[in-house]
Parts: sequence; structure tokens; C-alpha cells
Amino acid sequence: MYPESPIDWDELFEYLPGTLVELADQPGTSYQIDCYEATMVPPIWLVGDPRPRYPHELQIVSGQAARVCALGPSKSRSAYSA
Repeated sequence: MYPESPIDWDELFEYLPGTLVELADQPGTSYQIDCYEATMVPPIWLVGDPRPRYPHELQIVSGQAARVCALGPSKSRSAYSA
């Protein structure tokens, strides 16, 4: 990653689509994250809420597993096998 990047990558991966959040000023009012748009201010869009939100307005209730791939070689195949 580039240290001078304006995108907060940690925040982006914390607020993944599908994550269940509550509004901090309205406990019990929960929404699912629709998307995190890094180029928008505020960046977080919720399903069923017409207004985008800032992270400090939300409390994560249930996290979403990140869809990532392994960076190491596969155990079933090796790129160096003869």
C-alpha cells in the first residue's frame, strides 16, 4: 500500500458490505452496510437508509468475513514441481 494514499484501507475492510451495524445515536436501529465508497464523504451507505454515514455514527453489531485469497502457494500443487 502507499503510505500517502488518501484511502483509509483499515476502515474500508472494517465496514464491508453485509456487515450489520447500529446507529450510535439510536441503539436498536440496525442496518446492513450496502457499500463503502472511499471517494465519498461520508463513505458508508446503508441498505434502506437514503443518507450516507460516517464511521463514528455507527456501531458494528456483526462483522462480515473478508473475501480474500491466500497469498502463499497451494498445498495441493507446487509451481516448482517437476
